[in-house]
Amino acid sequence: MRARTPMRARYPDQEDYIERDGVRTFYEVFGSGKPTIVLLPSSPIIHSQQWKGQVPYLARHFRVVTFDGRGNGRSDRPGVSEAYTDQEIIGDTLQVMDATGTERAVFLILCHAWWVLDLAARYPERVLGLVAIAPGTPLAPIHPNRAQYIGRFDEPRGDYEGWAKTNRHYWLQDWRGFVSFFFDRMLPEPHSTKQLEDIVGWCMETTPQTMLLNRAAARFPKTKEEAEELCRKVRCPVLVIHGDLDECQQPAKGEAFAKLTGGRLVMLEGAGHMTPGRDPVKINLLTKEFVDTLTASQPREVRWTRAMSRRKRALFVSSSIGLGHIQRDLAIARELRGLIPDLEIDWWAQHPVTEVLKAAGERIHPQNHLQALESAHWEEEASQHELHAFYAFRRMDEIFVANFMLFHDITRETPYDIWIGDESWEVDYFLHENPELKTAPYVWLTDVIGFLPVDPDGDPREVTLCADYNAEKIEQRARYPRLRDLSLYIGEYDELPDAAFGPGLPNIREWARTWYTPVGYVLPFDPLQYRDQKGLRQRLGYGNGYPLLFAAVGGTGVGRPLLQRVMDGFGQLRETMPEARMVMVTGPRIEPDELPDVAGLEKRPYVHNLFEHLACADAAIVQSGLSTTMELVATRRPFAYVPLRKHWEQQHHVGYRLRHYGATNRLEYAELTPPRVAMTLQHLVGAPVDFREVPRDSARRAAQQIAALLSR
Repeated sequence: MRARTPMRARYPDQEDYIERDGVRTFYEVFGSGKPTIVLLPSSPIIHSQQWKGQVPYLARHFRVVTFDGRGNGRSDRPGVSEAYTDQEIIGDTLQVMDATGTERAVFLILCHAWWVLDLAARYPERVLGLVAIAPGTPLAPIHPNRAQYIGRFDEPRGDYEGWAKTNRHYWLQDWRGFVSFFFDRMLPEPHSTKQLEDIVGWCMETTPQTMLLNRAAARFPKTKEEAEELCRKVRCPVLVIHGDLDECQQPAKGEAFAKLTGGRLVMLEGAGHMTPGRDPVKINLLTKEFVDTLTASQPREVRWTRAMSRRKRALFVSSSIGLGHIQRDLAIARELRGLIPDLEIDWWAQHPVTEVLKAAGERIHPQNHLQALESAHWEEEASQHELHAFYAFRRMDEIFVANFMLFHDITRETPYDIWIGDESWEVDYFLHENPELKTAPYVWLTDVIGFLPVDPDGDPREVTLCADYNAEKIEQRARYPRLRDLSLYIGEYDELPDAAFGPGLPNIREWARTWYTPVGYVLPFDPLQYRDQKGLRQRLGYGNGYPLLFAAVGGTGVGRPLLQRVMDGFGQLRETMPEARMVMVTGPRIEPDELPDVAGLEKRPYVHNLFEHLACADAAIVQSGLSTTMELVATRRPFAYVPLRKHWEQQHHVGYRLRHYGATNRLEYAELTPPRVAMTLQHLVGAPVDFREVPRDSARRAAQQIAALLSR
C-alpha cells in the first residue's frame, strides 16, 4: 500500500474505497464545484498521482474525482487476469461515481482510451464530456518503434537493447530497466528529469507480474472496425490532445479519434506522450476551456474599467521561504512609491510573510490564502539541521504548478501594470514555458544565480541534475530574452561565485554580466543609524552593562535543532560568564514553549524589525540565511553562522558572499557541541570586526530601474 505523498499541493476533501468482487479501489474527491471531472487511471503501470499537476487547479473550479486503478497505488492487486478486463475497469469507474454521488462527469484519460470509448457509448447518460490525451485505440497502426517487438513479446531474445525491452522475459528480469527506457522515450522534451523520476517511481509501485496479468486481460474494442463503430456512438463533446512526438500512440490515432467522434483536436508540437506532467499549464487551460463550454452558467455580474480610468497597480510576488525577501521587498516598495506616488501594490505571498505585510499595513491579495504553502514543504524536507535544498526544490513541482495556475487566474482577473517577482520561481519557470501567458511587464529579482552541487564527489547524480536545471534556465533566457523586462541581481557581480553552472556550461559571474543588472545588496534600513549600540540598547529596553547575545534561525521551522544546541552551549557559557543574557528568536513557525527554559535566556517567536535588535548584540550565532547574516554585517556586529547541511545556497552562495564582506566565522553543525558554542560566544564578545560596508542605496537603485520600466 502506498504511503501518502509527504507534501501535496492540495489534499482531498474525501477519500475512501469501493469494493467489487473482493477487489478494493481507492478514490479521492477534491472541491465542490460543478461539473465533476473524473481523472481516470491509464493502466496499472501508474496511479492517480499522474494527475498531480491537474488536481489543485481543476478542483478550484470544478469537483474532481481520482482513483487508483487496480494494480497500483492504494488499490488492490488481484492475482488473475480476469480482474483486469476493460469491463472490470468500467465497473470500478461507475461504482466510484456512485459512491461519490456523481451522476454525470467529464472524463479525462491519458493513453488507454479504448475502454473509455466503450463506457461513453454504453452509458451516455453518465458522460458529460471526454478529454482524451494521446488516446490509444486500434484506429491507427501501432507505432513502428514498438510494432516489431509486440508480436514477439513472449519470445526470449539474445539481447534486449532499445525497444526490444518490450518483452515478457525482460520485464521479469529488469522491470526498472524497462520502465526507465520506455518513459524516457515518452518524454522527448529536453530537461524532463523530474517527470521521468516521478513516473519510474510510480511504476515501481506495481510489479511486472501484475502488468503481465493486465496484458493478458480481454480488451474491447480490439479491431479498427470495432473502434470506429464505438466512436460513432459517442454523443458527448470530445476534446483530443496529442503530442506530435508521441512514441506510444501515433498522432494519427488522435486525429482519427477526433474525426470519428466529431471532437476538437489540439496537436501539441514538440510534445511527447506524458503531457499532463510535462506541460501541465497547457493541459489545465485546455481542459478548463473545454469544460466551461459544457455548462451554461455565467457570472451574474461582470465589471470592466476603461483603460484611462484604471489605477496604476503592481503585483509584487515575494518568496515565502523565510522572512528575508519581504524586508528587502518592502524597502524597494517604499522607494518605488516615492518615485511613483499613485502606484498601488497588491502583495502575493504566504505565511509567515503575510504577518510581516499585515504589520506593515500593506494590501494582501484577497485570494492569497489559496496558495499551497511553500514553507511547510521546506520544513517537511528538513531533518537535524540538514536540508538538501536542491532536491527539496525539485520536489516542489506540484506546489509550483498549483501556485502558478492561481497566479494565472488572478492576473487575468486584474489588469496589473507590472508584475514584480522576488524569486517567484514558479512564475518565472512557467512563463518561460508558456510565454504567451505574459500580459504585463515583468521584473525578476534574485540574490542567487545557479544551482551548485553540495556533494559532487559522493552524489554524481546531483551534479548532473544541477547542471540540467541550470542548462534549462540558460536556454530559456536565450530563447525568450524579452520575457523578463528586467532582471535584477540583489548584489554586485563580484559577490557571485566564480564557478561554472556545470560541465560545459558558462561561468556564473560572466553569464550574469549579460543577463542581469546588479543593484547591490538591499537592506531594509540605513546601517549608519544603528551604529550607536549603547543608545540603541537603551531605546529598545535592553539596557547596558552586560553581554547581550542573540540567536536566530529565520522564518521557517528548519532551525529547531540549531536552537537546541545553542541553548545547551549558552547554559555552559553562563558558568564562566554568569552576567550574559541571550535573546533567542525562534521565528513565527517555532513555538518558544516547545523549547526548554534556560536561565538568562529569553525566547521570542517573532521580532519585528529584527535588524534593530541584532544591532544591539555583543555577539550572535545564527543560521546562515542571507538576510540575517547581511544585517549583522551591515550593523558591524560580531557573529558566527551555521549553514544548513546540504543546502546549496547556504553552502555556496551565502558563504561566498559573506567571505567577500569579510565575515569568516563559519561553524559546521556537526562540530557544534555545547563547549564549542560557549567558546565561540565568549570569543566573539568584544571581538573587533572589519567588514566591508554594505551599500545603503540599493533599494533606491532597484526602485529606479522598476520605475523606469513603468514609465516607458
